[in-house]
Amino acid sequence: MSALPKRRISHSRKNNRRSHHHIDLPTLTICPNCKAKIQPHNACIKCGKYKDKVILPL
Repeated sequence: MSALPKRRISHSRKNNRRSHHHIDLPTLTICPNCKAKIQPHNACIKCGKYKDKVILPL
């Protein structure tokens, strides 16, 4: 027989435990070439550059 809870978990205790289960917005930086918003350490979708090198052909 497995262990069972002795008391019911209240709404506030349950919600306090789940307070960190939210989705964060992604961090965005500005592309130095075309000034578009991009995720850091990724090639720019608009101009196709990453660290002054053309990665994505347009």
